[in-house]
Amino acid sequence: MDRIKEKMTQLRLESEEAAAKVEELQTKVKALEQENLQKEQEIISLTHKNSVLESEVEKYETQVKDLKSAASEGAQHGTQNETLTRRLQLLEEEAEQADKTLREANEKLRQTDVKAGHFERKVQALEQERDQWESKYEEMAKKYATVQKELEDFQNEIGNI
Repeated sequence: MDRIKEKMTQLRLESEEAAAKVEELQTKVKALEQENLQKEQEIISLTHKNSVLESEVEKYETQVKDLKSAASEGAQHGTQNETLTRRLQLLEEEAEQADKTLREANEKLRQTDVKAGHFERKVQALEQERDQWESKYEEMAKKYATVQKELEDFQNEIGNI
């Protein structure tokens, strides 16, 4: 009788520990899912920023080409040529700055993709661990029910004696 009580106490403790572990893992999964959602939003934001910067680069490149052709056509106009050359230089600097910003955004996007992949693998591992704990919990619940049934049967037999 004492062994059964000890076994029931042990099973109850294991069940409580498993439930606490499941709750802890669910909390971790929720936190990782939230973090993953934030990373996805950051990726979307960086992708949008990247496309905007690419269109700006194209616009600036077009402007650079236009200004270069205008500068070559207006070679006979000295002052106008100097003004256009200065403007061209500014646009090229802006294009270089935009190109630099684009490269940085692409690097951040790549790093975010790597992190997102890492967190996806981490979430999968945690979900797998959670599933293992849930199956352990179900197994312990079945064992507990079996032991409970055996205890009731044993008590009925003792009562019949």
